[in-house]
Amino acid sequence: QVQLVESGGGLVQAGGSLGLSCAASGRTFSNYNMGWFRQAPGKELEFVAVISWSGGSTDYANSVKGRFTISRDNAENTVYLQMNSLKVEDTAVYYCAAQRSYKNWPSIGAADFGSWGQGTQVTVSS
Repeated sequence: QVQLVESGGGLVQAGGSLGLSCAASGRTFSNYNMGWFRQAPGKELEFVAVISWSGGSTDYANSVKGRFTISRDNAENTVYLQMNSLKVEDTAVYYCAAQRSYKNWPSIGAADFGSWGQGTQVTVSS
C-alpha cells in the first residue's frame, strides 16, 4: 500500500482559491493513478478528479470541471488539486486516493482506489 498525507485545506470565501497537496510514500508513485474525493456532512463520498500515472490524462466530476485542476509531480511523489472559483457547496473533507495504474481508465469509483489519506477540511464561506 502507498501511504498518503493531504495538506492545504482551510477556510476561504466563496469565489476564492485554495490548493491541496497529497504526499505519497511507501511505493513507486508512478505506478499509481491518483484521485481526489470529497465528503460533505451528511452526504456520500463523491469523486472529484483523477489523474493518470503519467499525468497525461485527467478526468473531473461535472460539478468541478473548469474550476478545479488536478496535477502531479512524480519526482516529488505529490499530487495536487488547485481549486478556483470556490462555492459554498464545495465545503467538504477532501481525500486523496491511489489506484494501481493497470485499472481501466477512467475508474472513478471509490472501490477502485486501494489507498486513502486521512482527509483535509475545506470550508467555503458565503
